[in-house]
Amino acid sequence: MLFIFITIVIDATGLGIIIPSLPYLVAETANVTVEQSSAYYGPVLVSYAIMQFLFAPILGGLSDRYGRRPILLISLFGLGIDYLFMFFAPSLFWLIVGRCIAGMFGASFTTASAYIADVSTAENRTKNFGLIGAGFGIGFVLGPALGGYLAEYGLRIPFLAAAGLSLLNLTYGALVLKESLPLAKRRPFSFSRSNPIGAFMQIKKYKKLALLFAVIFLYYFAGMAIHSSWNYLTEGKFDWTPKDVGISLAVVGICVAIVQGFLAGTFSKKYGDKRTAQIGLIVFFFSLLGIGFASSGWILYALMIPYAFTGLAGPAIKAIMANNTKDDEQGELQGTITSLVSLSEIIGPLFMMGLFTYTTVNISDDQKIYGSPYFAAAFFVLLAFMLFNKALRKK
Repeated sequence: MLFIFITIVIDATGLGIIIPSLPYLVAETANVTVEQSSAYYGPVLVSYAIMQFLFAPILGGLSDRYGRRPILLISLFGLGIDYLFMFFAPSLFWLIVGRCIAGMFGASFTTASAYIADVSTAENRTKNFGLIGAGFGIGFVLGPALGGYLAEYGLRIPFLAAAGLSLLNLTYGALVLKESLPLAKRRPFSFSRSNPIGAFMQIKKYKKLALLFAVIFLYYFAGMAIHSSWNYLTEGKFDWTPKDVGISLAVVGICVAIVQGFLAGTFSKKYGDKRTAQIGLIVFFFSLLGIGFASSGWILYALMIPYAFTGLAGPAIKAIMANNTKDDEQGELQGTITSLVSLSEIIGPLFMMGLFTYTTVNISDDQKIYGSPYFAAAFFVLLAFMLFNKALRKK
């Protein structure tokens, strides 16, 4: 658990470092203004998600066959190469190539989730899945703040730092990571099951989890509103700089780390996974509406604490699903979940940034609707909440 936690922290730090300056790099490589780059920002995000959608089930199946350790190390290597591509990218095309490489290797979160499922019990699985959110939160404390600072010395410097962190993590893992899946619990690799179509076909096997797969998709799809448009919302509406964006994301990271690292397990133990997920989804709904209607920057900061509690839903839902899955199918389950998350990351940024561009670009200031992606996301969270309740009623 310690290595997995450190892995997630370092990877999230590397991801967070690039966020404040990524829209400006997209604008530079596409030879457009920052405002106009919103039309290109979605495809940059989507290129990663498409490749992860295609390869995550394969990596999940391979980890069920050969173990978590080799697949996790390969993932870390791919992430480091991605950041180097982005550092040297002379054009938007090469920037997208770098993101494709990262998506193909699947980063590390899929295998890390399977690793956590291996070493957890039914009683502490929600708490341990919460550590993913806590590690991600800590990484987002360090990453955006560091990225906003480094961007002042050069637009591409944060990407070089991110590459160094990922390759350092690879070295650390090669030296200390132990295998979590014993030989007795491994199963043969089947490409018919370990591909995007096969992964979705496997959903039929988990009949009692079918609606929860839909909830997972909607949960992450709604989150794409923040992931894809936060920079553009704050820069366009409140004139924030990359440094301002970095600081805001660092504050979010602190809140998320506290909630998921210290409270996810407590909430699960006290209220149960079902009620914990319901609380997370309800808070998510109202947080999105608050961000969409925010009239000044301080309101966004005020919403960061309640927004952090939205992260309670993900670990609780995953724990419910993992607790109803066989030990030798945890990699397959996490691969299927990652495929759904990747599908949301393919459709989500295109939808959210398309909506944002439609309601802000080439429109007079008094008619711009910067919060449009967040209003749409709130609707999808409400739908997820209804489906979740229906799924649990069916047991």
